[in-house]
Amino acid sequence: MRPPAAEDTRTRDRVTALLLEHGPQTAAELAARLGISPAAVRRHLDALASRGRVEERLTREAAPKRGRPARRYHLTDAGRSAFPHAYDDLALTALRYIAASGGPEAVRTVAEQQLAGLEQRASTAVAQATAGEAPVDRAQALAAALTAEGYAASASAISSGGQLCQHHCPVAHVAAEFPQLCEAETAVIGRLVGTHVQRLATIAHGDGICTTHIPGPPSGVREHLRAGNTSQPARPVLSNSSGSTPVTHRERTPA
Repeated sequence: MRPPAAEDTRTRDRVTALLLEHGPQTAAELAARLGISPAAVRRHLDALASRGRVEERLTREAAPKRGRPARRYHLTDAGRSAFPHAYDDLALTALRYIAASGGPEAVRTVAEQQLAGLEQRASTAVAQATAGEAPVDRAQALAAALTAEGYAASASAISSGGQLCQHHCPVAHVAAEFPQLCEAETAVIGRLVGTHVQRLATIAHGDGICTTHIPGPPSGVREHLRAGNTSQPARPVLSNSSGSTPVTHRERTPA
C-alpha cells in the first residue's frame, strides 16, 4: 500500500532540505539519512525531477575505479526557490534604482550596510565559541553562526588551509544581478576569520555551493607548530653591509 500524498510531500521536502544542507548526494546517501530504502528515495527523486526541482548528474570525482560512475542529485534553481528568499522582487527593484541613481559604488555601500548586522551577530558568536584560534578553526564557529542565519554552512580542513561552504544563499537571485553582495559578503568572511580569503564558487553564478578558501599558515609555520613549538619561528640573522661577521644588537652594560 502506497503512503498517503501528505506523507509523500513531507518526505520530498526532507529530500530537498537534505540536498540544500549537505549538497549533492546519491540515492543511497539520501536513503541512509532518511532511514528508508534507496528504491523509495529514487521514487521521490523521480517525482521531484519531473517537477524540475532536482536533477541527476554524473560525478566523475566520486566514481569508483571499477563499475559505473556515481550519480548524484542536485537541487535546481527551481528547487532552491522553494526555500525562503527575502523579498527578492522588492530588493531587485530597489537596487536597480540605486544603481541607476548612484552607480555601482552606491550598490556596494548598500550591500555593506545590509551585511553589517550579520557581521556583528556572527562576530559575537565566533568570539564566544573561540579564543583566538587559527582562521581555519574560527571558520568552524562561523559556519555555525551562518547556519543560524539561514545559509546552511559548513567548514572543513584541506591541505592548503580550509573551506567554508554555504549550501543556501538567501539573496542568490539578487546577487546574480548585483555581484557587489557577494563581494561584500566575502569581505565580511575575511574579517571574521581574521585573514584574506578567496571566493572559489557562488550559487549566484550558477554553482551548486558558495565555496570560500581560507588559507592556512605558511608551510614553515605549519611545520613549526606541528613539532609542538608555541614560540615564533626563529628570525633570520641580519648581516652588516660588508657581508662579514653577523651584527648582534645587545644592550650595553654600564661601566
